[in-house]
Amino acid sequence: MTGRNADLPPDFGRTVLALIESKTKPVGALGLVESLALQIARATGKTAPRLETCALTIFAADHGIAAEGVSVYPQAVTRQMVLNFLHGGAAANVFADAVGASVQVVDAGVAGEPIAHPDILSRRIGAGTRNSRLEPAMTEAQLDEALRAGAALAAECGTDVLCFGEMGIGNTSAASLVAHKLLDLSLARLVGRGTGLDEKGVARKRAVLEEAAARTARRLCAARALAEYGGFEIVMMTGAMIEGARSNRPVLVDGFISSVAALAALHMEPAVERALLYAHRSAEAGHTTLLEVLGARPVLDLEMRLGEGTGALLAWPIVRAASAMLTDMASFESAGVSGPA
Repeated sequence: MTGRNADLPPDFGRTVLALIESKTKPVGALGLVESLALQIARATGKTAPRLETCALTIFAADHGIAAEGVSVYPQAVTRQMVLNFLHGGAAANVFADAVGASVQVVDAGVAGEPIAHPDILSRRIGAGTRNSRLEPAMTEAQLDEALRAGAALAAECGTDVLCFGEMGIGNTSAASLVAHKLLDLSLARLVGRGTGLDEKGVARKRAVLEEAAARTARRLCAARALAEYGGFEIVMMTGAMIEGARSNRPVLVDGFISSVAALAALHMEPAVERALLYAHRSAEAGHTTLLEVLGARPVLDLEMRLGEGTGALLAWPIVRAASAMLTDMASFESAGVSGPA
């Protein structure tokens, strides 16, 4: 099938399941890999999709709410880590090299002057958001610009599978607030240690976020929640996920922050759902809660909470293997093997 967000035939799922069951193995013997293969088929709109290339886009931006002491790291770390990505020294770079994925780094709104580096993709919306404890994080015009920038980057990326990572001191706070407003879940269920806060730090973070949340109505639509509390990198990921789904490409969703972007994308365009493959269960406190609400079963659970797209990258070889099962594995008939009696 071709086209943007093409509707699947009513019997599409049964066709793919029959294809999987025809392979030279006992029914269900590959367990969750078979379920993943079905998800991949739904994401692409093809019964036997061949997935060979994967790209990670890391969106980086700063958050005004970091001024409230919600992270153990200073805001300057966002810029420093962007340079680390560009020099190939971060976990995301190492994992991408190991699994054969490409990496591009986007300045969505890092504080300070624009980053001068030949490999940076500058899509700056501003030098960080405003402090959402006191006022909206961004204007509606900035929100729209960030959504469009993310969609354009996804459209320009020609790989079979898309991964999106993030970097931004304070972004677990932003993500927690967005999820809180979209789902009406208590912040206590969503707020975690982020970059490594102790119990006292988590309590302070939660108190700051409670104050921020009190500024607005109990529930907000996705656009309003992102404008009030999101980050430029979260909004760009949201736009990129929507475009990835429209182009019938699987989107590997990383951890907590990426999953909040996916949540916002689902609220804006529910058809995104069939493109989203949840890569791993983050150790960040709110991610298990969010996955339960989304009804998502992640590919991996490695007790990671780094972000950067690292979990998505580690899931990529499994996703590729699941697609290869559909395209390359022999059937009982083609291999001349007797099927079950």
